[in-house]
Amino acid sequence: MDIRQIDDEYSVSGQISVEDLDQIKAMGFKSIVCNRPDGESPDQTPYALVEARAKELGLDIAHVPVGPMGVNEEAIAGMVDALGEFPRPMLGYCRSGARSTAIYQKTQHIRA
Repeated sequence: MDIRQIDDEYSVSGQISVEDLDQIKAMGFKSIVCNRPDGESPDQTPYALVEARAKELGLDIAHVPVGPMGVNEEAIAGMVDALGEFPRPMLGYCRSGARSTAIYQKTQHIRA
């Protein structure tokens, strides 16, 4: 797990596993947003498994997928909602962290 801090309220990571969630909580994260559509690769942990364990640990979690067409208005709206509703610090994840970074950057002018 390679977590990169974007600012005080948001960090990004590549794909996480169910086993990573205990460490994520121990690091102080309070919420998670998955920006990866299910089924992108056969080795990918399904969102539902990550969601179930996150909820067991008391973490807020949302699925705001960003597909191959990139960040669209629907994804931006979902991310704005998650940022408005969930406690921080928040961890966004996708395959590499790039989409999670891009979608966060595209919300900044809306939330400012």
